[in-house]
Amino acid sequence: MLLEQIDRETAPGLMLHLIVDNYATHKHAHVKAWLKKHPRFHIHFTPNSSSWLNLIERWFAELSHNRLKREVFNSVKQLVSAIEEYVEYHNQNPKGYQWNKSAEQILEKVKRVKSALDKCLSE
Repeated sequence: MLLEQIDRETAPGLMLHLIVDNYATHKHAHVKAWLKKHPRFHIHFTPNSSSWLNLIERWFAELSHNRLKREVFNSVKQLVSAIEEYVEYHNQNPKGYQWNKSAEQILEKVKRVKSALDKCLSE
């Protein structure tokens, strides 16, 4: 399990804060039981409907848009090859992601999105 590896490879005195999305596996009973036995782990969930906060999801969106969209793959091997080609191309000139909003602006947007979503769900 990834959590066990993180636990083994991280200095014992450190508190660990993990930011995860709301995917069901992160809330599985086995994971919850493990976390209860390891109190240095603190799980923080990104809000629903906020995949834009998760930079790896942003990267996968770029992969999909720039390489996979409108393409036909006749085998898994072809799909894997296309993904590997994109990763190799991307890594030749990597660019980090940089937030262009302040933390306050981002949190305000999260509040607005949550409010709008809550309103839609209550109607």
